[in-house]
Amino acid sequence: MNILLRKELEKIRKKLLALGAMVEDRFLNAVRAFEHGETDLCVQIIGSDHEVDSMEVEIEEDCLKVLALHQPVAGDLRFLIVVIKINNDLERIADEAVNIAQRVVRIQGFNYESYVHGYRVMAEMAGNMLRMSLDAFVNQDTALAEDVRAMDGRVDEMKNSFYDRIKADTMVMPDKTGKLINMLLISRHLERIADHATNIAEEVIYMKRGEIVRHR
Repeated sequence: MNILLRKELEKIRKKLLALGAMVEDRFLNAVRAFEHGETDLCVQIIGSDHEVDSMEVEIEEDCLKVLALHQPVAGDLRFLIVVIKINNDLERIADEAVNIAQRVVRIQGFNYESYVHGYRVMAEMAGNMLRMSLDAFVNQDTALAEDVRAMDGRVDEMKNSFYDRIKADTMVMPDKTGKLINMLLISRHLERIADHATNIAEEVIYMKRGEIVRHR
């Protein structure tokens, strides 16, 4: 066993989990900003996006160095491939949180209180999927990863339901079309977060089983 390689892989694992915690925090703040119309919090989320970007680059560089210096094989190689992919998905989730924050700023002045409950349910499911996918990675739990995959369809249904409602609302509130479009896009950003959480779960399955389950 290459002790140095083990140490490097453990460092990378810890960095990825730290990034996961940072991204989850951004997501929760974005949801809170939406629920309470906190534009100051939106500015904070948008302004701190570079921190996630920097960590994502650092983790990828660490993985590439280990690949070059140690030439890992089998499970260790799969681990590094999965980390690089999850690393990218986490950065994209942070981007979606920024997108939500930007939309919240744009819908100020529009009374969207009647939407909040439905969006909260969707956000809770997307957040649970993110948390579960990271737990699956930590514990190499493919059953939990499969549970995440099974939840993705429900989030898609919620997004479609919001599309139908917003489409109807634009007919009775044509002067609010711009605000309503931003509401629609917020549901799209939540759905994309769920998609990225699903990607993470699928990479966990690949890491553990060596099986690619995308598109199945």
